[in-house]
Parts: sequence; C-alpha cells; structure tokens
Amino acid sequence: GNPGLPTAVNITWSSINFKTILQWQPKPSGYFYTVEIHGQTSDIKKKCILTTETECDVTDVLRNVKETYIAHVLSVTPSEMDNFEEPPFAVSEKFTPYTQTLLGKPEIQNYTQKDSKLTVVFQDPLTPYRFPNGSFLSIRDLFQHDLEYKLYYWKDQSSGKKDAVTKSHTFELSVESTKNYCFYIQGVIPSRRENRNGQESMVLCSSVGRNILDEYGAEVFIIIAVIAVAVITLAIVLSVILCKRKKAKAAREKEPLNGV
Repeated sequence: GNPGLPTAVNITWSSINFKTILQWQPKPSGYFYTVEIHGQTSDIKKKCILTTETECDVTDVLRNVKETYIAHVLSVTPSEMDNFEEPPFAVSEKFTPYTQTLLGKPEIQNYTQKDSKLTVVFQDPLTPYRFPNGSFLSIRDLFQHDLEYKLYYWKDQSSGKKDAVTKSHTFELSVESTKNYCFYIQGVIPSRRENRNGQESMVLCSSVGRNILDEYGAEVFIIIAVIAVAVITLAIVLSVILCKRKKAKAAREKEPLNGV
C-alpha cells in the first residue's frame, strides 16, 4: 500500500430509525476512500468504493441490527485497488444498531376529546428495511416488546404535565370535559442505558368548546368591568352637568320677564 496517504479521522456513526450514515474527515485530495464494514459474524462488505465524499450510507449492510460492527475507512488510489497489500485505513468505534440507533418522531394520526375521554392514535416511525412484499418495516417490527411510547399531556395554558405509557398505537386518557389539553408523544426503549428516549412528535391541542373566561382569562374581564364602570360614571356625571346647565339657562331666560 501507500503508507504516505492520509487516513480518516473523526469517524462517527449517525443513525435514526436504523438509517445509518458513516461520516469522517478530511476531504481527500489526490486519493479516494473506500469503506469496509466488519461484522462479528458476517463477511466484510465494501461500500462507497473510491469515493471523494466524507460520508457513506451503510444502512443496507447493517440489516442484522443486533450485530456489532466496526468500519474501516481505507485511503486508496485507483491503481492500488488491485494491489494485494492492505492500504492505510482508520477504524471506527463499535456500532450496534439495535442499541444505538435513535428513535425518530412518531406521527399522530388523529385525536378526539369527547366528554371526559381524550383518545390519541399514532403511527410508528418506519425504517429503511422492507418486507418481502416491498412494504417498509416499522421500528416496532424490529424492537417488538422492547418498544413503548410515552405521551405527555397538560391542560392548555397550564404548565403541569402528566404522562401515560402504552405498547399499542392508542392512548385513552381521562380528562376534564370542559378543558382543552395539549400533548406530544415519544418512543422509549426502557432497556437501554443510553438513548432511551426518542425524538418528540409535534405538539397538538384539543379544541373542545371554550368559554370566554377560559379563552381570555379573568384579568381581561376585570379590565372590561373597570372601563364599563368608568364609562357609566362619566355618563352620569355628564348628564348631571348638562341637566344643571339646562336649569341654569332656563332660569336666566325667565329673569327679564320677572323684571317687567
């Protein structure tokens, strides 16, 4: 090989829902990179052969998600690809998709609040892997009973959070029938030491009928009441002043007649 070629540094694994990208530095100049994935029980697989990029999608060679892998990032020139000597390379940290991939955002499909029951239905994030019929496997298909979901919910315009857990696709919560609730969901792998909690879904809020007091708060009504009292008081004062002026004018108009 060519021991004078620079080798990769800062090799990292980035994985969400089992889609896994290997990244490294620096950008090559005058040479190329080739990635080799080494599994504990599987054959060596080459990816991104003679690339000038500094990242490589290795998802398809990590399908045995419970296996532990390492990556060799080889620094090569095209003329050395047929050389039997091993080119210079750098080695990544170990990576096990099952314990290290991050859980992506669940998708909330629909939700209803009827009387004192809030129902939230959601969908598992999908992985890049497919069933034989071509449909995508979800993270539940791979994690199975290790996966659960947690929903955080709170009264709209309140800061006090509660939570609920399910292993199904539905949450059914007992709530106050006249209050609106906001909520979000995230996947959880309780058996993990790291990356136990997944990404949070978008926050949604129910919309049961709200009275004006709920909508704007008591402070606004106090302000309105004070203004109303001030307007009524002003109207009364003006009425009294106008009435006195009319009486005074009428009295002045009668004075000449009395003098004749």
